Amino acid sequence: MSDLAAPPVYSLSRRLLTGVSVALAVFLGVSGLALDAIFRDLAERSLRELLDAQMVALIAAVETDDAGRIRAASTQAESRLQTPGSGLYARIRVSGGPELWRSPSTAGTFLDFGPDAAPGRAEFSLVHSTGGQRLALARRGIRWEAGSGPAQQLTFAVATSMVPYDQQLRRFRTQLGGGLVALSALLLLTLATLLQWVMRPLRRLEGELAAVEAGTQQSLGTGYPRELAGVTGNLNALLAGERRRIERYRNTLGNLAHSLKTPLAVLRGALPREGATQRAAEVIAREVDRMDGIVEHQLHRAAASGGVLLGQPPLDVEPVALELRRVLARAHAGKDLAIEIELPAGLQFLGERADLTEALGNLLDNACKWCRARVRLGGEVDGGGVGRGSILLIVEDDGPGLPPALREQGPARGRRADESTPGHGIGLAMVQEMAEAYGGALRLGSSALGGARLELRLPGRVAAAASG
Repeated sequence: MSDLAAPPVYSLSRRLLTGVSVALAVFLGVSGLALDAIFRDLAERSLRELLDAQMVALIAAVETDDAGRIRAASTQAESRLQTPGSGLYARIRVSGGPELWRSPSTAGTFLDFGPDAAPGRAEFSLVHSTGGQRLALARRGIRWEAGSGPAQQLTFAVATSMVPYDQQLRRFRTQLGGGLVALSALLLLTLATLLQWVMRPLRRLEGELAAVEAGTQQSLGTGYPRELAGVTGNLNALLAGERRRIERYRNTLGNLAHSLKTPLAVLRGALPREGATQRAAEVIAREVDRMDGIVEHQLHRAAASGGVLLGQPPLDVEPVALELRRVLARAHAGKDLAIEIELPAGLQFLGERADLTEALGNLLDNACKWCRARVRLGGEVDGGGVGRGSILLIVEDDGPGLPPALREQGPARGRRADESTPGHGIGLAMVQEMAEAYGGALRLGSSALGGARLELRLPGRVAAAASG
């Protein structure tokens, strides 16, 4: 029992928040890596385009002499090429021969522009200067023809420092990391707020269950979300059933003790006296049999299920009614009577078969005892009275009908047999208790057949296949 009452190690909110935090960290981490790769790729493409543009500008700035020989690049080219250490460098070289021109910006860098490029071939690479500076280098081989002179194989090379690129990448990564952390914090804060709101009905349910367990509240409240309404409704039905069950046990014990008082008094008054031994023995035997019947009846009532059981499949009413008709026809074989059964197809009872058999058997047996020649059992679906749906079982006969006092007051719970109208009281009282245990009722009235009309309302429904 202590294991069942032990508090949970983790709450649902904590588990959900932890799981979402891990998933969010993985997702944002992968997203950050993907964005970083995309940015680096875009930056590298931009760098290539920049070097290509500088290459085109360098080729356009080449000057030749009257003989068609290349002398140098125009001083009107990119101004950074004229500034030492500017971060933009260029060189023109005859393939396999000497350099024709090197930009003034290379002064003091001792930059190696690498091997020559084949004509029509463009190359891109990352290199390091002698000072350890990272550079992006572009080379292009060109077959140069100018004037009447012979064609020359030239290699144009342009290099730019990677420092601005690295700074931009670091700035992007810093901003991306800060943004992802801020986004994660905002999402987790939003999720925690939503969890507080979503879990509020569960915390309310937890509190009400604790109040029910402590005895300060008898049932769970209403107004729960649709997902919890079924759970709380079934729990309320279970709690109500347990309360009715306990109350019935107490009443049964009280009724049993009260019912035994009269037989015991009779036994006490019938103790053998002189000349009355045989008569006293007969009285004692009769009262002992009566006491045994009372005890058996009360214990049977205490053992009844007394309420709708959760998860129990519905019970078809018609087979039970047909079986009772066969039994009652044999029990009242000396009486010329007809038991008519007019039940809708698929009529079902939500409860124990033993309870339905006992209640319906009592009503039909009373009707068979008091009828002249005709008993009728009808049924219909009733729209109210038992919450999720109910059925109405109607037993009628053509006998003299119920006594006015019994019809007006109704069967009383626990009424003793010797205080009830013979043939009606205790059986009807037991049916009434069974109906109330299921949240239903028993109503007494007059039938169009001329006798009694007993309406028993119980939880039930019409099977879906039959109703369709």
